[in-house]
Amino acid sequence: EIHIKEPIEKEVNPCLLPGELLLCEASTVYKYMQEDGSNRGTYGKLVCTNFKISFLDDDSASDDNEPQFKNKIVGENDITLQCVDQIYGVYDEKKKLLTGQLRKYPEKLIIYCKDLRVFNFCLRYTKEEEVKRIVSGIVHHSQTPKLLKRLFLFSYASAAPNNTDGRNQTVMFETLEDWRDELERTKGNVKYKAVTTNEGYRVSEKLPLYFVVPICISEESILKYEGRGIPIWCWSCHNGAALLKMSAFPKEQDDSTSQMQKAFLDGIYKTISKPPYELLKMDDLSSSLPSLQDIQTAYTRFKQLFLIDNSTDFWATDVKWFSLLESTNWLEIIRRVLKKAIEVAECLEIQHTNVLLIEESATDLCCVISSLVQVMMDSHSRTKSGFQSLIQKEWVIGGHGFLDRCNHLHKSEKEEAPVFLLLLNCVWQLVQQYPPAFEFTETYLTVLSDSLYVPIFSTFFFNSQHQRDTNKSGESLKTQSGPFRFLTVWDWSVQFDPKAQAFLNNPLYAEKPKPDRSQRKTARFKHQRQLSLPLTQAKPSTKRGFFREETDHLIKNILGKRIGKFINSSDEPPNSLREFYDSWHSKPVDYHGLLLPRIDGPEIKVWAQRYLRWIPEAQLHGGGTIATAAKVLDLMEEVQSLQVKMDEEHSQAVSGDVHSVPMLRNSARLSSLFPFALLQRQSVKPALPTSTWKDLEDEDDLVKRDDEFVDLSGDML
Repeated sequence: EIHIKEPIEKEVNPCLLPGELLLCEASTVYKYMQEDGSNRGTYGKLVCTNFKISFLDDDSASDDNEPQFKNKIVGENDITLQCVDQIYGVYDEKKKLLTGQLRKYPEKLIIYCKDLRVFNFCLRYTKEEEVKRIVSGIVHHSQTPKLLKRLFLFSYASAAPNNTDGRNQTVMFETLEDWRDELERTKGNVKYKAVTTNEGYRVSEKLPLYFVVPICISEESILKYEGRGIPIWCWSCHNGAALLKMSAFPKEQDDSTSQMQKAFLDGIYKTISKPPYELLKMDDLSSSLPSLQDIQTAYTRFKQLFLIDNSTDFWATDVKWFSLLESTNWLEIIRRVLKKAIEVAECLEIQHTNVLLIEESATDLCCVISSLVQVMMDSHSRTKSGFQSLIQKEWVIGGHGFLDRCNHLHKSEKEEAPVFLLLLNCVWQLVQQYPPAFEFTETYLTVLSDSLYVPIFSTFFFNSQHQRDTNKSGESLKTQSGPFRFLTVWDWSVQFDPKAQAFLNNPLYAEKPKPDRSQRKTARFKHQRQLSLPLTQAKPSTKRGFFREETDHLIKNILGKRIGKFINSSDEPPNSLREFYDSWHSKPVDYHGLLLPRIDGPEIKVWAQRYLRWIPEAQLHGGGTIATAAKVLDLMEEVQSLQVKMDEEHSQAVSGDVHSVPMLRNSARLSSLFPFALLQRQSVKPALPTSTWKDLEDEDDLVKRDDEFVDLSGDML
């Protein structure tokens, strides 16, 4: 059948960005459809550039089936080189990981992406020379270590015209004025000051040019240990309590150095513990939260659940979904991080205590906790521009090592850890629990996670402000006179047109506080593919099983030992924290006030849109939350059109508003994972494979296991 089908005759050329160069290509490549075991697919050309790997077929040239939500930079069949996770070759039906020099070239190529797409290409009908060029080219350009200046970021910046619109409201925190404005906004300028001590990076290359410290801290103290041991201000609460972070001293030091550093720290603590400052609570995150290695290991296991080659693999894992999900430990890490953020919020809000987060570099877990606390406590951080400013402040300028943690240069896997993804997963928990409190949507978070791997923006491609500034000069390129003008990811017009950008804004955002009790009791939708770990198959307890005093009884009498993994009761929380948590959840939600996430086992869910969007079997056609949203959007569209008619003389037509409602026609035909998954692929659950039935018969104890809740009467969708 494949031989009979004629390859495409017309020449399809890749659409290249400014600075993008075609490196190698191969014709007559067959791309398999992913959703079933048949060999259905399409012929096309596989190309590799200095920016992306791209598959071009007949449809690439036509605009007939343009999706509503289209990325202008990265198409459906495009993979940026930084987005490639692993590449496998298939030799005689056996998969082998491809790295470095290849002696033999595969007949099939499987590319696993960091955004969890899986591409299957058949090279059996491609000329041998072209196979060698394209396979070795893809492996070399996406998997081997490279120099920073070899990133496409620099090629694009030197060639692209900088004509983006200037309507970006995000505060970049690159000037002293930005920091002073933030101090004034949070009323922190009475006790804290923005300092210029690090101008010219004379204190440390890891610190930003400008940052904020307590007024009583002298310039000499900041200079003494290159900024280590200095409390750096993150945010001030309405009651004056502040969130601070500090880069700790290395643990392995000789005695005399240790004594000097201890004396220095004691002096600092005494200075910031007396009036006008609040009492100080120190929290060493390296001992109270999982290590970066644990986070990386958990995520590596977790993402394997979603890198599905075919339909058979999906249904084979479906029976053991719960046990596989639990064994990754990823949801437990998210729960522990959220719990830590609640503890910090309680100290600031109730105890009026300053909290000092301590970490070796103060640029990883410090960023996660400080950002989460601000999202929970400051409604400004729940607006789109406020959240973007927060990421700039705590992560980009704050010195999170995006280059190393995302391993963009493939230098060292030891440094790799999905720290920023961990934050987005935690924020998503809040967004899905309290949608009206956020000006942005889960689609916004998903797109932001994808942007980590698009090297035309400088936002996520440097380890520090110093590294970005020192690499800004374009002297090595003849075409460039003066410094590079890098793009920021916050200019969404680069990736999306206005209609697509509408999906990033939440039309149901509560502009004003609505302390209506009825809103707290909204019906909870059932999970589609059981996206959270259940505590029990029986009716859940009405009590919140998070704090140790409440859960001990449950553990012993109802749930047995299995629940122990959901609840981290190694350190018994004080009564005040339990009361704070219970008291807040017993009251109606103020969407512009403090938000506390629900963190019982089943409340921590899988971010379905990000992790399941490429798996057809996980979609509900005409179902899911999008079905409800579509009906609401239809009503809003009608209300807005009436408003336009009533208010024409004031020119307040909603069409010009950033919160315009996306048009969702034929909502019954939308997928539950819209806007990423359209009705292009149909998927029906096959009969349970005979091998699975055999496994079930052989393992009589399967039903008795606590960790595998097998429901053969209905699927997990």
